[in-house]
Amino acid sequence: MQLKSILLVTGLSVFAFTACNGQKKMDKNAALKTEMDTVSYSLGVNIGNNLKGQGFGDINIAAMMKAMEDVMGDKTLSISEEEANTLIQAYFASMMEKKATEGRAAGEAFLAENAKKAGVTTTASGLQYEVLTMGEGAKPVATDKVTVHYHGTLTDGKVFDSSVDRGEPASFPLNGVITGWTEALQLMPVGSKFRIFLPSDLAYGERGAGQLIGPHATLIFEVELLSIDK
Repeated sequence: MQLKSILLVTGLSVFAFTACNGQKKMDKNAALKTEMDTVSYSLGVNIGNNLKGQGFGDINIAAMMKAMEDVMGDKTLSISEEEANTLIQAYFASMMEKKATEGRAAGEAFLAENAKKAGVTTTASGLQYEVLTMGEGAKPVATDKVTVHYHGTLTDGKVFDSSVDRGEPASFPLNGVITGWTEALQLMPVGSKFRIFLPSDLAYGERGAGQLIGPHATLIFEVELLSIDK
């Protein structure tokens, strides 16, 4: 998690706390009577969802509220602001490392089982593919530009990108995409449709991509080669 995101969450928390007018504690069954009551509660919903989505599902709310009370009351802090930032960054670095390790292990286990399935071929690089339709056209080379339809998912079936869903094929230089695509598409005659399974080293590696593709994620694509665009 970037420090900017951490500060955003912290800033929202402080703003919500300030809005509670005198740091009043609201009984969970109390009515939200005023506009500021509802705004304060809404900010709490926003902050809670934000924190939960960033890996703080088991956060110690009492400790967090105590820190907010200390800050807003100008009390001596148990942990300084500088130390707090260092601890948060260290926590996220550790969490990302753990996720990366788990992601790699899960991907390797998936690919090991997948390789045993009938119709799945594994290349020297670790790329796996399954022929769904074999075309009769020419095969592209790495310097060609191609047009394809594709549907990309994680190993749990979650879709992260799909030209099929958008209803618009994609065109790109074959040597300008991830390594696994460059290799796989050169195996496909025009008109072919393959299902390809990419180890993270042939995809986005330790950096991942976007919100859905985590570090060392194994990716699955159904790819149809529509044309070679010289």
